[in-house]
Amino acid sequence: MTEDKIYHGGEVAVQEQAGVREVAERLSRMIRPFMPDQHREFFEQLPFVVVGLVDERGRPWSTLCVGDPGFISSPDETTLQIASSPLLTQDLGLQRNVGDKIGLLGIELPTRRRNRMNGVIAEADDGGFAVHVEQSFGNCPQYIQTRSIESREVAVSQTAAGVERTETLTDEIAAFIEHADTFFISSRTSQFSAQASSGIDASHRGGRPGFVRAGGDGMLSFPDFSGNRLFNTLGNIADDGRVGMLFADFDTGDLLLLTGRASIVWDGNRLDGFAGAQRLVDVKPAEFVLARAALPLAGSLIEQSPKLAATGSWQ
Repeated sequence: MTEDKIYHGGEVAVQEQAGVREVAERLSRMIRPFMPDQHREFFEQLPFVVVGLVDERGRPWSTLCVGDPGFISSPDETTLQIASSPLLTQDLGLQRNVGDKIGLLGIELPTRRRNRMNGVIAEADDGGFAVHVEQSFGNCPQYIQTRSIESREVAVSQTAAGVERTETLTDEIAAFIEHADTFFISSRTSQFSAQASSGIDASHRGGRPGFVRAGGDGMLSFPDFSGNRLFNTLGNIADDGRVGMLFADFDTGDLLLLTGRASIVWDGNRLDGFAGAQRLVDVKPAEFVLARAALPLAGSLIEQSPKLAATGSWQ
């Protein structure tokens, strides 16, 4: 795979503006068109995987596929088979058909390990789907909060009756967001094509509780800390701007999802006032979806990421 197929124009632009273009070129070798055996084995032991898909309007959403360990399998180095449908697929109108682009993030919260994979849906039915790998790469454990994860004993609701939709940032939604120390974000390129660099990416963000600010104007803002310097998410934001965010309450099982449009803040007083932030990201939500008791997993915080010691809070 040549370099121009690994990074698209938005990623290159952000790498250049951040002054890490040469580093990103060297790191491009870690992005493979196949999964190493270590990644394949990692996915197969997970109880959930983060999924990025678009709806019928092309808007990205972040959601989860959940199952007993082993519900994900890898018959070969370019294929993942997932014996589960993404949560809230019908409610969100997610496009999960053969040929559709998809982003996957495997993250093991008890060990703070994570690997990413972007690809194309190769098979799909009511019981699950298979993904053909286009890009596979690992991520470091930075900013991941260590959590226990176990199955939730109570029944979960995934029907429309348990799903509330709104375009308004309500007090309840703002409190949900500002209580969180973790969220997942999906982003997309402006166009989908046969290029491996074209598609959807699913990623993780972590910080101190309150690191995502819900403003009175309805805008959400969060800091961008030092990362892997590939700038997949920010590159997609520069190229397209549409994002989907997922907040999970591992105590109640409630999920908060939103789709909207993001922009990058490179300098200014707001950035200067947040210790550890190299950039800020502003998100203007278009729609919120609150799904009560939709998460069939529970978890307890064990330890905050040690990297948070060098980060601040909103001033």
